[in-house]
Amino acid sequence: MVVAGEDARFIARRLVIAASEEVAMADPSALQTAVAAAQAVQLLGMPEARIVLAQATVHIATAPKSNASYKALDEAIADVRAGRSGAVPMHLRDGHYKGAERLGHGKGYVYAHSEPHHVASQQYPPDELVGVDYYTPNALGHEKAVADRLQRLRSIVRGRAPSPRCSPF
Repeated sequence: MVVAGEDARFIARRLVIAASEEVAMADPSALQTAVAAAQAVQLLGMPEARIVLAQATVHIATAPKSNASYKALDEAIADVRAGRSGAVPMHLRDGHYKGAERLGHGKGYVYAHSEPHHVASQQYPPDELVGVDYYTPNALGHEKAVADRLQRLRSIVRGRAPSPRCSPF
């Protein structure tokens, strides 16, 4: 692409997309590398930008891959389009305005920072989406650690908290 005269900014944009679509949470630093490369392309221009593009390409090409977050987004969008969005639970609704208390907004809200591990055991999704897990991380790269942490966080949120001595992080 470089030799053919493709615009370096186009190549950089494609690298940012690849870092998000193909690598994602398996190696979150790939997106940082791609964005830094895009910024460096703007700063340097060609021919020096080719070196930065090569570095970002190698990082993305050799990183573990995951499309789990991409798939989760598509599943969530499909549910919204199918009318499965539901209402925000009453305890999560803004209770900081006149009349909110009368409507039940904010009643029963649990402040996460007051809880062990700073994670609150309470319902976050609408009733019809309780128990729906859009994001299912794979076991590659950084996403393996995310999968383990997410399992512990979901347990706490859903009321099956681990021992206070056992950090979810």
